[in-house]
Parts: sequence; C-alpha cells; structure tokens
Amino acid sequence: MPPYEAIIGMEVHAQLLTRSKMFCGCDADIFAAEPNTHVCPVCLGLPGTLPVVNRRAVEQAILAGLALNCQVAGTAVFDRKNYFYPDLPKGYQITMYELPLCRDGWIELDDPGSPGREVKRIGIQRVHLEEDTARLSHAADHSLLDFNRAGMPLVEIVTEPDIRTPEEARGYLNKLQTILRTLGVSSGDMEKGAMRCEANVSLRLPGSKAPGAKVEIKNLNSFRSVKLALAYEIERQAALLAAGGEVRQVTMGWDERQGRTVEQRAKEGADDYRYFPEPDLPPLVVSRAWVDRVRAAMSELPDARRDRFVADYGLSREEAAILVTDRDVADYFDQVATVGRERGVDPRSAAPWVTGELFRLLKAKEGEISGLGVTPATLVELVALVQEGTITANSGKAVLEEIASTGRSASEIVGEGGWAQISERDTLAGVVEQVIAAHPQQVRQYQEGKETLLHWFVGQVMEATHGKADPQGVLALLGERLRK
Repeated sequence: MPPYEAIIGMEVHAQLLTRSKMFCGCDADIFAAEPNTHVCPVCLGLPGTLPVVNRRAVEQAILAGLALNCQVAGTAVFDRKNYFYPDLPKGYQITMYELPLCRDGWIELDDPGSPGREVKRIGIQRVHLEEDTARLSHAADHSLLDFNRAGMPLVEIVTEPDIRTPEEARGYLNKLQTILRTLGVSSGDMEKGAMRCEANVSLRLPGSKAPGAKVEIKNLNSFRSVKLALAYEIERQAALLAAGGEVRQVTMGWDERQGRTVEQRAKEGADDYRYFPEPDLPPLVVSRAWVDRVRAAMSELPDARRDRFVADYGLSREEAAILVTDRDVADYFDQVATVGRERGVDPRSAAPWVTGELFRLLKAKEGEISGLGVTPATLVELVALVQEGTITANSGKAVLEEIASTGRSASEIVGEGGWAQISERDTLAGVVEQVIAAHPQQVRQYQEGKETLLHWFVGQVMEATHGKADPQGVLALLGERLRK
C-alpha cells in the first residue's frame, strides 16, 4: 500500500457546568433526573417562545477560548442551523456559524512517551456556543426521546486539520479534557456524554497539499474509541485507494462491538443546513472589559502549573505533568508542598507518594482525592517518619492504607501498631543468620559470582521482618556475612 498521510481534524462538544440551560431557566442538573422532567416550553420548542442567552455560559466559553489561546470576538452572532430530526423539536438548532465567539487559537500536545514534553502545536479554528439536542434511546421497534438534554449549553471546539495519527488525536482529547476540568467549565465526562467528539479524516500522498475526500466519524464516546476508529478508518481508506477505488464524503458511525466504522449517510455541507442569523437573538457584544474580568478569574492552567512545580518544587517535568492532569490532585500537592516545607520534608520526596501510593488507592476506591481520608498534613507526617528512619518505606505503604481506612494520624498508627523500623544491629544480625541458613544453595551461587542475589537476600530479610527491617543495615550485614 502507498504510504498515505492522514489528515485529521477534531470537533468536540463539551457540556458546560451552568445551573440552567442555554436559552431557558430549566435546571441543568439532569444526569440523575427522570426523563422529561427538566423541560419547559422554550427547550421543547413550542410556538411563541423566545430564547434568552445564559450569561454564565458565555463567560465559560470565553474562558475556554482564552485557555486555548484564541482571539475573543468583539461581536458574535447566533445562527439557526436547520435540520429535521426527532431530537431537535424546533426543527433547527441555535448555534454560531460565520461569527463565532472565539477563533484562531492553539494547543500544544505532550510527547506520549514523556509527559510534559511538548512535541506539536494543534491549531484551534473556533470555539463557539450552541444548544444540545434531546437524547434518543433506540429499541428494536421504537425509539424513546428524553428532552432533559435539549437546550443544555454546549461549547464546540473545532481544530484545524493538524492531527496526523490516532495517537495524536487521543493526546489532544486528553489535554483538552484536562484544561476544561481545570477551568471548571465542564466535567469532561465522556461516559455521561458531557464531552462528545467527532473526527474528520482524509488521506493524501506525502508531498501532496490536497487532501482526499473527508469522512466524518461519529459516536466516539471514549478516548479508546477515538484511537481505534481512526486507525480502522485510515486503514479502510488506504486499502480502498490502493485498490483503485474512490473515497466518498460520508458520515460514518463507530460500531464498538464489531470494531469498525459503518456508513450512516452522505456528508452534509454548510448549504444543506441553510444557516441564517437567529432572528430572536441580537448580536452578542463582548467588551474588552468583560474579557479582562473573565481572564482575571481564570484558574492556573495545567502547563503553567507544571512549569511552576518544576521551578518551585524541583520536580521533574514528567512528574509535574502527571500531578497537574487533575486539578484536585494539583491543589492537594500544593498543600503537601507548603506543609512539607514547614516540617522539613522536600516536595520531591512527597511527590512519589502522591503519584504512586495515593494514585493506587484512588484507582482502587474509584473516588476523588478529597474523599480519600489522607489530608496533606497526614501525608507529610508519614513521609517525615520514613525519612527520619522511624519506619521503612514498605511499612509506610501499609500505614498509608490504614490512614485511608481509619482517618487516624500516621504517628498514632505507628505508635500503636508496632510499625517501628528494626535497626538494632544484633536483632538484624539474628534474622540475617536465619535467612542465610535457610538458603544454602543461593549462598553458594552468590559466592560463586552471582552477585545479583544480594538484593534477593535483602528481600527475604524484609519479608521475615514484615518490612520493618532497616534496608541499609540489612544490606551491610549481608555483605559482611556472605563474603566470609
């Protein structure tokens, strides 16, 4: 097959975290609600109703645009996008077309093999506001409509066709989700449909400037689906072209069960939607003063925070990048660093406990770091006990689990549970002798030159003492004893 180059653009719809819908006063907290209970004449598209713009949604869209390095328009215009489908009760969607709220931005991707190392800039074509449609549930012989979602505020973020691989597409979505969550404008939860994406992909021969026909892929509800669907579609188009066929401009769906794209319909163009300015809404005028107020309220962005963690706390760029992927975790580590410095604990010593042990507990509990039961001060106390030699690192991991389960302090658990490190030479020497006596074959192999067994012996002593032995003391005693 010829070495085709993929030209990929992404369209992301993110549901905004407002208290009411985009153009009416209906409660926007719909995820746990019974179907068709958060509705009114406006979002049901009944005759004679008029939309009113949600100011908070506008500010959140501006915030997203600023975070994506966009230019905010002085004037933006809402348009009607006309199409007839059961999930759109009015027969048109209020969106933005020729004059969007934000445009001409960019986002830098990280190297997948080295988090925190930017390798590519992806252009952001536009960021604009629109309303969501109703939710359709299909059965064998009927479909059900839930209008709770109709009218929910969405921000649509459209990239330039700068993405070249499925891995880059996944990296872009990961970083965009992190930014939106950090700003607090969207949960970015793809499982709940709060962040949905579509991909446009075409192929061209290397060196050619003209891409082929563009195929849109819908129904991508996870990062995994995006990567798999793009990989499949690139291979499908390449095989078709190599066989002398022609790629048609169509809309495809992603069938997760079959692991393939499925044609849904011919791809619409802008003319098919018959865009025209929304007559019920005046142009949206955005003053510089308004933009400046929104900018002043912006949270510290992930990349800026990563750089600060490197500069202020001495972390590696990769370690800092991991910590800032979640705003709550980054806030937590800032507190750990502040408390740690007061107690003489270097932030670099505390970071592995967060990215290692706390992340492991978070994964097991599937919760948020604030609900883990380990306060920043408690974690610092635990790290200090390990650094001072009161307990070993292995014991510290067990103590941390008990802290998370009981909420008690590290010193209290260590004092009552017999976790104190065994460092007395005579006690350690006795355990070392027992281990050596129990493994004569390994002793002989070590003395014949297999020196890597030394650390295996350390592990045996640590196991015999339930992780309480001083590792350095054990290493020294084993070295002396095995050389005899």
